[in-house]
Amino acid sequence: MRVSLDISFYPLKDDYVTPILAFIERISDNPKLNIVRNSLSTQVFGEYHDVMDAVGDEIESVFSLLPESVFVMKLVGMDREHIVD
Repeated sequence: MRVSLDISFYPLKDDYVTPILAFIERISDNPKLNIVRNSLSTQVFGEYHDVMDAVGDEIESVFSLLPESVFVMKLVGMDREHIVD
């Protein structure tokens, strides 16, 4: 089952841009996922387990280094990558 995940990452520190860009880069390195970035969030498209495994691993990595971080996510049970609103 393909899904769509909209995720926003808020490191609660002065230098917030560097961890955000590093997170997006690591997620983007996964060849099983399609990534679309915009100024407010990142959209991740792929098979449910691929998306959840990759994002879960990266969130765990962030929390181990920056526990004062917040992630906001919306998960849709279908692939909305090519749907135009």
